[in-house]
Amino acid sequence: MIEVIFLYGLAFVWLIFAVISDLKSREIPNWLNFSLIAFAFGFRFFYSLFVSTDFSLFYQGILGFSIFLVLGNLFYYNKMFAGGDMKLMISLGAVLPIFSSFAQNLKLFLLFILIYLFVGAIYGIFLSLIIGVINFKKFKKGFLVLFNKNKKLIIWGTFFAFVFILLSFYINYLFYFGILIFVFPYFYLFLKSVDDFCMVREVIPSKLTPGDWLSEDIKVKGKTFRANWDGLSEEEINRLKKRGKKVLIRYGIQFAPVFLISFILLWIFLETTFFDLFFRSIGF
Repeated sequence: MIEVIFLYGLAFVWLIFAVISDLKSREIPNWLNFSLIAFAFGFRFFYSLFVSTDFSLFYQGILGFSIFLVLGNLFYYNKMFAGGDMKLMISLGAVLPIFSSFAQNLKLFLLFILIYLFVGAIYGIFLSLIIGVINFKKFKKGFLVLFNKNKKLIIWGTFFAFVFILLSFYINYLFYFGILIFVFPYFYLFLKSVDDFCMVREVIPSKLTPGDWLSEDIKVKGKTFRANWDGLSEEEINRLKKRGKKVLIRYGIQFAPVFLISFILLWIFLETTFFDLFFRSIGF
């Protein structure tokens, strides 16, 4: 049990620092993620060497790290994560596995991902609502622009929603599908309006940091700076500083708090009967 307390206590402290850094500077430093990996593997190795009867704790850490390395990159390249979030998830892969059985650890990974996705969805919607209210004029303007551009989506959504609601007189549960289809286009436009109009700001080059996302491509002396997912590099920022003009930067929602909340919930579930009950209920 001491190994679990140490590893999870270590991750808890590191996650708190990650949240503070993310909220303060919109960045999770590499040293924070890499040091968590180093401490986790260091503890696993020396615990296995001097305390445990085998090296299963160390081997399971390597497997967890490898699995989360794949997952982190998968989320990153599908534009679900920023670079700091990806590295934070990978570092947690070195911490999470606490069972000697790979099958049990696999259940643990699955539960963490499900918790993360659920908490992340609620967190993202809640923050989008707050941002939309705070920047209501921008949101209203953006929503109307996108509404006019996506009238076909609204019309087809309304049509299929109406069809499903009519069919619900024969099959009851189709009513809920109808409501879902009707709401989805508006929900999409809501999130898109917040992202495209409320999360974009003019920033002077001296305030830029590596990884910041350009809202649109810009040209500087024949060189094009792409608005890509990797964000601005140090070299690109230096060139923009020489240019001197403000640039439009797209800011994302800071998701480090989601990792912390998900980790706490996972720990609580492990300390109760929920973990076993959940997987029994789904036949896993």
